[in-house]
Amino acid sequence: MSHHFLFPHKLKLLGWVILVPSIVAGLYLTITDADPSWLNAKMLSLFPSKLYGTKQAFSIISVNLAGTLAGVGCIIGGVLVGFSKEKQEDEFIASTRLSSLLWAVFVNYGLLLIAFIFVYETAFLSVMVYNMFTVLLLFIIRFNYLLFQSTKTASDEK
Repeated sequence: MSHHFLFPHKLKLLGWVILVPSIVAGLYLTITDADPSWLNAKMLSLFPSKLYGTKQAFSIISVNLAGTLAGVGCIIGGVLVGFSKEKQEDEFIASTRLSSLLWAVFVNYGLLLIAFIFVYETAFLSVMVYNMFTVLLLFIIRFNYLLFQSTKTASDEK
């Protein structure tokens, strides 16, 4: 994997600082079904929605931004964590990054295939929302696990 498309290593910490609270907030919002009133705002909607009583593209609608902020935080934080350089970028790291990404894509689409077969109606919409984040999160978990295993193995051999 080319190093030209990776963020500088110093952005990894910023990514973790954004990712972890965003995941916690997203889980909290999902579990409690909370909509903090202080996050209500009028926003531009690009596509019409009967849910908001409009059929016009490019409408102004009233929404709660809690879920939006948690989702944006998960994406930005996850991309920074997953695609920032390691302190020592070498062929092993590049190979591990690529294999972890491939593994995450396969597992993600396996889970999505299971959802297509066994999950229906509005529950499927929830699965699709979570599916947006699974590739990135599975990649981060797998990549860091493999790096941890390799450093553990290297220190055990000494």
